[in-house]
Amino acid sequence: MFICNISLNKTKTVKYFFTVIAIILIIFFGISAYRIFRESINASNARVNDTIPNPDVIDIRASNYTNILKSVHDNLSNYIGKKIHFSGYIYKVSDFTKTQFVLARDMVISSDLRTLVVGFLCESNELHKFETNTWVEITGTIEKGYYIEEIPIIRITEMKKINKPEECLVYPPDESFVPTSNLF
Repeated sequence: MFICNISLNKTKTVKYFFTVIAIILIIFFGISAYRIFRESINASNARVNDTIPNPDVIDIRASNYTNILKSVHDNLSNYIGKKIHFSGYIYKVSDFTKTQFVLARDMVISSDLRTLVVGFLCESNELHKFETNTWVEITGTIEKGYYIEEIPIIRITEMKKINKPEECLVYPPDESFVPTSNLF
């Protein structure tokens, strides 16, 4: 038969217990403080990025159409010379030149699906080959232009006819969007 008699000094046991707990708490708070400090340093070095990522060609889809449209109009100088690729339909206004059109999408502005035409002013010497309301896909370069005021103009390098996409409507860029046209 094996008998083990352990004698514990209650005062020393309590001291060791609280010492171990204190060390664990110090390590825990030290790690937490380090993480908070590291994230605050990273946050102070971070800048708000309200521009489009800088790939070789900016690809616009229905899901990001109005966000990019708004960003380019608001920060035109950041985008001059950038290549852009997207689709839409040809929309002409009577005071455009023979080579100008808007590569447009219909943006939903109300719950009853009322829409507003939005898009980039484009220039192409190939425009005469396409009818108004034809869906096309283009690649071009963003330039500074003038139509009533300074705006971006896409100088088209490639343009081809496409079928109307399933996602042809676009939505305002965010909750704070306010249409700039006077709709009465």
